[in-house]
Order: sequence, then structure tokens, then C-alpha cells
Amino acid sequence: MTEFQLGLLLIGVVAIFAVIVFNRVQERSATKRAERAFGSQHEDVLLAETPQRKEPTLVEPAVRKTSPEPEASTQALPDEALDYVIALSPARSLSAAAFMEYWAPLEHRFAKRVLAAGREEAGTWTRIAPGDPAAYGAFRAALQLVSREGVVSEGKLIEFRSEVENLAATLGASSIAPEMKQAMDRARELDQFCADTDIQIVLNLVPAAGSEFPDPRLDAAITATGLERLADGQHALRDAQGRLLYTVFTVAGERQGEVAKLAFLLDVPRAPEVRRAYESMVRFARQLSAGLGGSLIDDNGRPLDEQALAAIGAELDSVRQALEGRGLPPGGPLALRMFS
Repeated sequence: MTEFQLGLLLIGVVAIFAVIVFNRVQERSATKRAERAFGSQHEDVLLAETPQRKEPTLVEPAVRKTSPEPEASTQALPDEALDYVIALSPARSLSAAAFMEYWAPLEHRFAKRVLAAGREEAGTWTRIAPGDPAAYGAFRAALQLVSREGVVSEGKLIEFRSEVENLAATLGASSIAPEMKQAMDRARELDQFCADTDIQIVLNLVPAAGSEFPDPRLDAAITATGLERLADGQHALRDAQGRLLYTVFTVAGERQGEVAKLAFLLDVPRAPEVRRAYESMVRFARQLSAGLGGSLIDDNGRPLDEQALAAIGAELDSVRQALEGRGLPPGGPLALRMFS
């Protein structure tokens, strides 16, 4: 092999080595760029440990959630204390049926957080419902701004106002809508008040140590008092008007068929005559305690003696006064809507 051939061979080896090194450098650079572009410093939520749930204490605001109770009476009217109310004035009286033809899709779209009312000439406002035979010269369309789910979003409010204004144009009616920023500010303040007064009282009847409640006797003892049995197995006490006072339900234990405790729940803002409802619930809990054995405790396992039960009653009085001071008496139509 000549020196020329050896030179060419050496040049070829060097070139191949250079290509390999260049490819390795490019590959490493590309990997780093991909990590920067698609990598994440956030904790993997699927691998993260689930935080422990904090049980509500006896008289602190409970977790805000939608109430299982049905909505407030169908006679509820738009109220500027809770709703964003738009006034509609048609050129001439309009039948409720004609109005509902265009209003019904809004009820479906806004998950029944809307309601409408009409007023005849020199008359009073009436909640409009399907089948209403009347004709009205003025209408009010309302969107509920606050509930246990919180404040309605600004996007929903804008959508509602736009839809109602379109409805007014379709019906040949003029419309007057409140200023949205002021309405949202008022709603946020009301939502904070709602959170501060959203209280549920829970009394727990637990069996004596080393024993358990016999399930057949327990159900018989509850139903014998006249409480209504609900579809989900809970029991409810209602007043003469059918309004819910409090509910009673069992909490399952670790073993199959075991009843760990019997819980008594009073939803304070939704209970009419809340102090009397609380006293009735306490009497019933004591009655079952005497008949079945066991003791009353709160959600933290602390015994509920006479002093503790009286302190809860006094706290209820202050909550009731706060609600009434805002025009939201417990169990009233407006409170039922807001705390829903």
C-alpha cells in the first residue's frame, strides 16, 4: 500500500469518527431541548398522596354543597337581594304562554338558577310557570347570583344578560338591566356572609363500648316516632307545612351490617324556627339514647353533656339573628334558595 493510499485511509477514518461525534452531540442537544420543552417540575397528581379529609366541627360552617332538598317554593319571586333582575316592558300585554315559549330554553341552559315573574296592570308580581293562563304587561327575568356552590361566574352573568336582551328584542319589549360590576360586588359580599352562616349541627349517638346497635330495633325505634322514611334510607322530621326540620341517618361501621353511629343533622339556614327544631332534635336523640343505650358525641368524639348542648343552642340564636338581620330568616323562601 502506497503512502497516498494510507493517507486516504487515515482521512476516511478521521471523517467517520467526526461524523459519529457530531451525531452524539446533536442527539444530546436535542434531548435537552425536549426535556426543557416537555418536561414538568410539577408533582404528578396521580402519584401524589391524597390529603386527609377534615371533618367539620359541631358548629362551624359545613362544606358548601348543593342541598338534597328540592328547590324553594314555586311561588318564589325575583329578589334583588339575591338575584340579577332584568325588567322587561312589552309594548302591550303578553300572554304567559308566549313568554314561556322563549323563556323555557333559558331555564334549561342555566340549570334552573333562573326564574321569571309577571305583573298585570295595577297588580302584584306572580311567578310565571308552564300553564299560566294570564297575560302580563311587565316581566322580570332573574338569575340567582349566590348559592352554596358560590358566586355565579361573570361569564354566566354576561351570557344571561345577552340572552334576556335577545328575548326582549324578539318579544318587542324594552329592557332595563342593572350594572353588572355592582351586582357582582354585592354578590361576593353576600357569598361571604353565606359562608359565615352556613352551619350544620350534627349530633352522633354511639353505642356503649363493646356493643353495637341492633339494626332491626334501631329502624323500628326511629319509625315509631313518626319520622318520614326517605328513599335513600334516611329519616326526616317535617312540620305541619311539610318543611324539613332535621334528618336522621345511620353511619356504617367496619363490619358488614354494623351500625357505627346514628347521626342527627340540622341544616341551620334551611330549618324553620331553628331553635325549636334543634330542641326537638335533642329530645329525640336523648329518647333514643335512653331506649337503645349509648351516648351523644360531636364529630370530634367529645361527649355532649347538658352544658355543651345549651352552648350550641345559644350559638344558634346568634346565627338566626344574623340571618334575620339580612332578611334571610332560616327556612324562609330566600334562605332556601340561597342555601341550596
